[in-house]
Amino acid sequence: MKKRFFGFVAVVSISMISFVFGRKYQQGYILEHAKDLAKEQPPPHDGVGMSTAYSYFATAPNLKLTFRRRVLKKGAAIGYHLQKDDEIYYIESGTGIMRMNNDSFAVKAGDGILTRPGNSHDLKQTGNNELVVIINYLAK
Repeated sequence: MKKRFFGFVAVVSISMISFVFGRKYQQGYILEHAKDLAKEQPPPHDGVGMSTAYSYFATAPNLKLTFRRRVLKKGAAIGYHLQKDDEIYYIESGTGIMRMNNDSFAVKAGDGILTRPGNSHDLKQTGNNELVVIINYLAK
């Protein structure tokens, strides 16, 4: 009987500690789901075609980073534009052609591209599958 009682007290105590401290810990993160963020729109920078944009953590206060996922539909392209700050593209899936200044090169899943300030670039979907890219840069 005593063993059950102590077991019950231990479970209740751990639950209370988890509740009290867990609430504080939960205030230290934001969880967002792709299904809640998806917006169908033309690609940025006067791009062509259609894309689905996922702007993660766009409403997070004081966040110094922008983290986006963009799905370029068949034939879609992010328009050619001058980069003013560092920007990272990570190709999650699909294939594309990236133009960087006067150079063009193929990109595919697993490729990462860092565009430094003062350089211009665009990205066009190629192939049969959508081109999925993660884009990261300093928030303005």
